[in-house]
Formats: sequence, structure tokens, C-alpha cells
Amino acid sequence: MRLTATFAIALLALQTQQPAQPASPIPATHLQTKWAADVNPEHPLPEYPRPQMERKQWSNLNGPWTYAIVAADAPRPATFDKKIIVPYPIESQLSGAGEWVAPNQRLWYRRTFATPPRSTQQRVLLNFGAVDWQADVYVNGAKVGSHRGGYDPFTFDITDALKPGAAEQELVVAVMDPTDEGQQPRGKQVRRPRSIFYTEVTGIWQTVWLETVPDWHVANLRIDPNLDAGTVTVAVATAGTRPAIGVERIMVLDGTRVIASAGGPTSTLRIPSPHRWSPSDPFLYGLRVVLENGDYLDTVQSYFGMRSIAVRADATGAKKLFLNGEPLFQFGPLDQGWWPDGLYTAPTDEALAFDIQKTHDLGFNVIRKHVKVEPARWYYHADRLGMLVWQDMPSGDNKGAEAEAEYFRELQAEIDNLRNHPSIVMWVPFNEGWGQHATADVVDWIKKADPTRLVNNASGWTDMHVGDVADLHSYPGPGMPPIEAARASVLGEFGGLGLPIEGHTWVGKGNWGYRSYTTLDEMNAAYRDLIAQLRIHQGDGLAAAIYTQTTDCEIEVNGVMTYDRAVVKLSPESIAANKTVYTPPPRVTHLVPSSDHEAQTWRYTTSAPPDTWRQPAFDASAWSEGPGGFGATDTRFARVGTEWKTGDIWLRRVVELKAVPAAPYLRVFHDDDAEVYVNGVLAATLPGANSSYAYVPLTGAARAALTPGRVIIAVHAHQVRGGQFIDVGIADVK
Repeated sequence: MRLTATFAIALLALQTQQPAQPASPIPATHLQTKWAADVNPEHPLPEYPRPQMERKQWSNLNGPWTYAIVAADAPRPATFDKKIIVPYPIESQLSGAGEWVAPNQRLWYRRTFATPPRSTQQRVLLNFGAVDWQADVYVNGAKVGSHRGGYDPFTFDITDALKPGAAEQELVVAVMDPTDEGQQPRGKQVRRPRSIFYTEVTGIWQTVWLETVPDWHVANLRIDPNLDAGTVTVAVATAGTRPAIGVERIMVLDGTRVIASAGGPTSTLRIPSPHRWSPSDPFLYGLRVVLENGDYLDTVQSYFGMRSIAVRADATGAKKLFLNGEPLFQFGPLDQGWWPDGLYTAPTDEALAFDIQKTHDLGFNVIRKHVKVEPARWYYHADRLGMLVWQDMPSGDNKGAEAEAEYFRELQAEIDNLRNHPSIVMWVPFNEGWGQHATADVVDWIKKADPTRLVNNASGWTDMHVGDVADLHSYPGPGMPPIEAARASVLGEFGGLGLPIEGHTWVGKGNWGYRSYTTLDEMNAAYRDLIAQLRIHQGDGLAAAIYTQTTDCEIEVNGVMTYDRAVVKLSPESIAANKTVYTPPPRVTHLVPSSDHEAQTWRYTTSAPPDTWRQPAFDASAWSEGPGGFGATDTRFARVGTEWKTGDIWLRRVVELKAVPAAPYLRVFHDDDAEVYVNGVLAATLPGANSSYAYVPLTGAARAALTPGRVIIAVHAHQVRGGQFIDVGIADVK
């Protein structure tokens, strides 16, 4: 029976059958998306879960299971007296359980399934989309396999464990998940959610399904399109005993028409006049792989897209991201992939696709999938809808040799499982130094394992100067890393403008964003200011930017949509501003260069000068002289010419201007507080810190003071905490 509006009542009935653990960190929230009402608890997420290798003969095991929670060292429980809806995580509303599992406990699942019909030459495969984190699987009491890793699919051949002649078989799954008490990759899951870290996810969180296959069957596909060569190479991995006359047949389809075919386990097929895949034209070729032994044994359907991605110099000489041989500014949101009702698991497939389609509609062309790996159908939707993807590796602490080995094993699994998706154009192995280690070795391995994509060695913070891009995080920003000869400059995170919408928040109080606003008009005005700043950085050579974020997430309210996806916060004017980033950027002329281009000489002192220090007539000849910028040598993306360690510094510089710029801006990197004067007139008061060069328009008296000839720039910077740096220039932005 299909349940819609009554689903919440059904969940409540399930929840009342068991007492909640009093120490549960799960908040008492009832926020849901509109798709929760569409969930059929008897048959949730009924779609075939693996579009890259699809079979017709399969059965879905999602739906009602029973479960028990016992001590980690306890044997299998005697009874499974609680109910849960798989594949929603046990902590989620949609699971019907709303319970949590401690690191010293084990979660046991149980269900029975009808014996699949099969011949003696066929095998039965049990597939899991993902289980977080360690799973032991039993069929009729016999252990059929174990798996570690919360984000990758796995398969067990359960044929020999099936009871002959029985109408039903028993399936039991035992799960352990240490969450943030362990070293394994876990993304943003924590046992005590706070700020940018969210509710833990335990156990089965993606579809479970059965397939009946021949003894000799397709186990995996590797698809490597080469747009420049006009070819696609397909490698077919098989399992089972290969017949003496067994043959692999590979067919490429344009719609229903076969346009290329070949035989053998690995074949390179030529694609006539390749139709390029892009965000504006996400064309997908069909792929059919057949195993034959005089007759069809196994058939799987797949697809691929013909596209290329590279870092190259554009007409200005700046390194940019080139898609299909053309520069394309990549702009889109940071996407956490969390749901108020399902946590890691979207309520329905329609919900899963909604986020991608809405992101496209809002004027974005890329999603950075943040420290999470999604179900295969999410990437399928990105492929068919034309959304570029930067794929993060889920982070963990990675402390010690064993933890580093587990990280690397799961990184390999991520790339092996996702490499066929044309939407993915960049791998991001580390975020903000979280668990970062052996960066150069990891990047080198990824480049060799998958030379068809870019690698971002570390998004934000600890840049080890390897990979294809230099990546800065700047809140609210925007900013950009210095231009380099070999790598593109990208802004991996910026924005974070926070606005809670009443009735659509995870909690009533305690919501936050990197910057907080009280009205939609205020937030949208600030957003458009950020986009205007971003346009200037584009003119300076910025190649891509990621805005934080797609949706609010638990107590974070800095999404362009609310957590329940019910309210889009961006106004039509802000959406229109988004689309300007794909037009030619402003032309930026550096009239008074900052020291990131070439070290500039300043007079400076760290002793408080007289009040007249900012005036043009002041004599600073007794001050020290040195190259900019000034600051701590470990400040990220800051080129320090003179080390500055004290609490305050005063700077003066005399320059000659041939003419007054039409649109003058200060170009300032300040960490922390700074004030800037032009010819004795206050041009900017800059509280706090930024993590890169920001553009500040010169208006009013400051602009009037900027006259041709001799110009004095005077700066005071004050150190508060954290990084320490100051540098100033003047640019004309047209």
C-alpha cells in the first residue's frame, strides 16, 4: 500500500514501539522536505540504483527490516524486535527509528527475502550501495562477506549460502561505526553535532538489491572517452568461469542506433563526429555490453559522455579551466548532500535530482560535492542534466599508518567507482588540511590512475604546490590565490551569507552563517556585492569559484535554499547576477601594483608615530625601508617581503599617477584590522581579516584626493589573532 500524507503518522507509530535512548544527541526536530510524503515505506527508492551498469533481472530489498542494538562484543541478538525502513539511516526520521548507535555498540539488521528463481548455471549477487562503516553480512546464518568503508558499493555472491528448496532466505547485516571516535573517512559526521559538523549516520544508507546472473557475468566496466582522438576505450571485467567460446560484445549507441561495435575484454571504438558533452548540451551515448556463448549470457546497459577537461592559458595568458578545448568559468555551490528527514539519504529519487536541477536553474554550472560521496543515481542525474562536479574525498583524521592506509583504500574505491561519470571534472583528496598527509604522493597516484581529470591537491589552507589548481577559501570573500605559471587560480569556498527563514530551520535558536542577516533584501544585496567583487577577480585571472552553499544544513543557515528546499533565498536579481559570470569579465589595470605581482618598496615603522603620519607632508625618512608585503611568513597565499611580528605596523609609499583612473579601487590583503589613506584622506576602514586581496571602491573624498602626479598611500594595520599580513595597491576596473 502506498502511503503519502500519512507517512509521518506511520513513522510515529514505529517510534512509539521503542523508548529513545535518553543520551541521544539527535535533536527533537520535525523538519521535513515535501518528498517525505511521497515515500512508500514498503518500497522506498524503487529505482535501479546503478545506472552505469544496469541489468533488467533484479529485485529491490529496500523497505521494512527489523533491527537490534547490542554491545559490540556481544553475539548475534536472539530477537530483532524493532522496525526500521531501509535504506534510511537509523538516526533519521525516515527510518522510523530515530535512534543512535554508540561506538561500543553494534547495529544488527534482519529481513527475509523470497528465493530468487534461477537455473543451476546462474548465481545470485547481493549488492549494497553503501553501509557506514564496517559491515558483516550473513545469509541463513553463514557469513558471506565483510566490508569496510562508508561510501563505496560492494557485492557478495550468496549462491552457496541459499537453502535449496526454501521459499524464503534470511539476510542479516551487522554494522559497527565509530564515527568521530575513529580514524576512518566520515566527512562531517560527529556524535555531538555543532557548527559545520552534523548528525552521525550509521548503517545501511543506500539501496540493497539482488541480481540473478550467469556463472560468467560482467563484474565491472571501465569507460575512458578520448575526445581529442574521437574514441572511447571500454574494459570489461568479468567474474565466474569463462566458457571456451565466450565472447564480450561492446556496442556504442546514439539513441537506439548502434554506431560502433567491437569484441573482446578491452576495445577502443572510434566515435564518428563525436557529440560533445557539456553543461549546455549534456549528450550521453548509450553503451551495451553482452557476454555470449553462442547465445546471450549476460547483458548490461551503460552510457558515457565525450568531453575533455584541462588547465591551459587563455588569451590573456592566465591559466583557466578548459572544457572541450574552450575556457569556461566554473561557478557553483558547495553541496553537503544532507536532508532534514533522511540525513545522508534523499527521501526519493525526485528529491535527489531536484538539488541538481535547481542548482542549474539558479545560474550555476558546477557543484563541489563536499566531503561526501553520493549514491550512483546522483551522478547519473548530474550526467544527464549537465552539471559539472568537483568530487571531494570524505575526510577523516587519518592519524597513523593504519588510518592512512584505510584512507587510501577508500580513495581508490571512490575513484574506481565514479570514474565513468562525465560530470566529474576534478578530484579533491583533501579539504582544509583535515587529515592531510603525503599530499604529493596522493596527487601523483590520482593523476596516474585517472589522467582524464584535474586534481585539486587541497581545497583551502595547506597548499603543497602540486596538482592542477591553487585553491583558496575566503569568507565572506571573495578572493583568489596568486596567479601561477602552471596552475589555475580557484576560489574553493566563499560567501556563507546566513539567513534563517522562520518555519524552515532545523532548530529554533542557535542558527548561524559566516555573515548573518535578518531579511532577504539585506542578504541578496550582500550576495550581489559578492558577485560584483567576484567579477573583478575574474578580470584578475580567477578560473572558478564555489559559493557556500546549496542549502541550509542543520544549524547552518547559509544556503541559497532552506534545509527543507521549500524556500529559494536568491532573488531574481541575484540569479541574474549569477549568470553574468559567464560573460567577459571587467578589465583590471594595476596602476599601483601590490607586492604579489612584484615586491614594492615601502617605508614602515612598528612604533606608534605622531598623528600627522598619514598626511602628505609628513617626513617618514627615518622609518625603515623594505619590500612588501608585510607579515608572518606562514600566512596562507601571502607573499611576504618583510617579516612583521608586532601588534601594529604603519606604512607609507609614494607613487606617481599619470592620470586619474576611471574606476579606482584599493586592492587590499589585510590580516587583521587596517585603515588606508590616500593623500591624507581616509579611503577605507577594514575591520577583521580577509584571506586574499579584496577590491574596495574609492568613492567621495578619497576618489577626489586621487589626483595625477604624486600620491601618498598611508596604511595602519593591527594584529588581533591568527594570520598576520598587510599589502595595498590601486587598480582601475573597467
